[in-house]
Amino acid sequence: MKDDVRAERFFGACPHDCPDTCAMIYEARNGLLTGVSGAREHPFTRGGLCVKVKDFDAHHYNPDRLLHPLRRTGPKGSRRFERISWDEAVGEIGARWRAIIAEHGAQAIMPYSYLGNMGLVQGINSGDPFFNRLGATVNEKTFCASGSSTAWLLSVGPTGGVDPESFVHARFIVIWAANSISTNLHHWPFVLEARKRGAKVVVIDAHRSRTAKAADWHIVPRPGTDGALAMGFVNSIIEQGLVDEDYVFRHTKGFDELKARAADFSPEYVEAVTGVAAEDVRRFAREFATIQPSVIRLGVALERSAGGPQAIRAACALPSLVGSWRHVGGGLLQMPIWEFPVDWAKASRPDWIKPGTRVVNALQLGAALTGELALDPPLKSLFVYCANPVSQAPQTNKIVEGLKREDLFAVVAEHFLTDTAKYADIVLPATMAAEHEDVMWSWGHFYLTYNQKAIEPRGECKPSSEMWRLLAREMGFDDPVFARTDSELCAEYVDWASPKLGGADFEQLKARGFLRLDVGGPDDRAPHAHGGFPTPSGKAEFLVEGATNFVAGPFRMMYEGGQAGEPVDPLPGYVPPRESPQSGRAGLYPLNIVSPKSHGFLNSCYANERHKIKGQGEQFVLINPGDARARDIREGDPVRVYNDRGDFEGVARVSEDSPKGVIVATLGYWRSLNRSDGSVNCISSDAFGGLGHAPTFSDNLVEVRRVN
Repeated sequence: MKDDVRAERFFGACPHDCPDTCAMIYEARNGLLTGVSGAREHPFTRGGLCVKVKDFDAHHYNPDRLLHPLRRTGPKGSRRFERISWDEAVGEIGARWRAIIAEHGAQAIMPYSYLGNMGLVQGINSGDPFFNRLGATVNEKTFCASGSSTAWLLSVGPTGGVDPESFVHARFIVIWAANSISTNLHHWPFVLEARKRGAKVVVIDAHRSRTAKAADWHIVPRPGTDGALAMGFVNSIIEQGLVDEDYVFRHTKGFDELKARAADFSPEYVEAVTGVAAEDVRRFAREFATIQPSVIRLGVALERSAGGPQAIRAACALPSLVGSWRHVGGGLLQMPIWEFPVDWAKASRPDWIKPGTRVVNALQLGAALTGELALDPPLKSLFVYCANPVSQAPQTNKIVEGLKREDLFAVVAEHFLTDTAKYADIVLPATMAAEHEDVMWSWGHFYLTYNQKAIEPRGECKPSSEMWRLLAREMGFDDPVFARTDSELCAEYVDWASPKLGGADFEQLKARGFLRLDVGGPDDRAPHAHGGFPTPSGKAEFLVEGATNFVAGPFRMMYEGGQAGEPVDPLPGYVPPRESPQSGRAGLYPLNIVSPKSHGFLNSCYANERHKIKGQGEQFVLINPGDARARDIREGDPVRVYNDRGDFEGVARVSEDSPKGVIVATLGYWRSLNRSDGSVNCISSDAFGGLGHAPTFSDNLVEVRRVN
């Protein structure tokens, strides 16, 4: 009999680690998710979805999906598990934790999460109240944007900057260390509209990405030298007499000191350091200053070297030097998150962190698990959710070594048996977005987005929020937060009294699916035309006095007993990369590696799906023809990339898209599905960048050899 049941429509919000945070429409029929599309009425999503989630409905029904709790029955990593009930899983977790706490204390337990889900209720911070109440080790989450955010806050304060939709009004657009077409797709139409109106598009990136190929001008600095380039732009703006003296006098602090620092960065010096021609340095400075409005879209990748955050501080100085902020569409865009009225204290409960509780950074998970950090007590249990560190974290071989410990009780909440989950003792099946309720903030636009539960969870999958409720009950916690429904948490974690919501409430968000923050419209927003920067001085600060290096990212957890770090350089400047052709390691490992995000995967999400792998292609290694010839490597050859931290294999793509001395290999691939048991982050250092405990994924040297 023909099924004539009409499809129901529900509001959706893409949960992924992406600045676009798309508003979606779910369609469900007979309790099944039958379709997903971009919300046409959303001014940023505009009805379109990227290649990663355009078949998000089918993703929910992937035959490899985890549907029941599992207990390990074989050696760690063997993928041998048995099905158990939720009662058994929660009971075993509770019993093991109580034994660990009795012998070692609660700090022997550590949660680990990141942006596998961005939701306020189901995502990155969802477990913080539970683990803070438990007294566990605090997980410092600085995978991305912590260095960028620290530099941003030091320079201009917690401002959302330029509206991404306002880019249509810009005439000189700079996309710095971002591949918008692959990782910020919905912003690209605003750039194209500006170009139609006469704008020039400049991309600054260490290799020829999809976005660089589409630009009017591609500037190619050597990896890790962006700080010298930015300071060269500052120098040239000043030397050519292009400073907006009125704006600088009224709305900035420390110009004389910046001028003195920049004097060392002549265009000729910059050319020697970065490889960018001296005349191009002068030309960029001239055009950025005189073609107004000029605007910079700062990419997260800019922070990923020892000097990345300092480079961002220098880049942040440029719009103030030339008065770009005076104009709609002029200035800087980093992350609009600073405008969102999210009550992070309610969402994370830092007040429950006991004084003196230790902090372990997410980037140093391997060192923590293997004893390299010499923790007392040592970590005896790890709970991973919204993350896949064996793919995404640095020095992944070290993480695998730690996860193999028989005395480590590991729990992983997941959708699939990932490279991390296969080492778990207990695996908990988590819901996907259409199966739970949530609210999304965005790090790429000014809209709150509502995610409505469209279907019942498949199998025995449960939302993260329900996991914390079950574990809280098991551990005897009766705090009110662990009794609240998901709807109540959605409403509680947003400050609806904030003027930035213009009087809207949760019911209005649920009725519309999204709400724009009241921060000015795209056609009139010029937040710093008359200064008013939310810094201590009220000005854009070239000179910052008395600051110390402590994490200032959007997920920073302020806790009693937290320690500030070393003093921050009062001025922006250039810090050379730790690993470069001039460093001691270059004798063994002469090539820089850049590991950008993949076009077809979202970090490691979708990298286990055959049609996504087919679209993305297998792990490739982009190598310059000169470097390939020197190693007898030809197009399509299997190659091994290695250093003393690890190795991985891929297929050579010989192309001028990668400059001489630089190879490119995108991340996200599962090591268990690769040619060898390795992936890009096997070779990555876990050393911090200069500010905010930022990662250094682009500050690594390797060698490449053809696999015979």
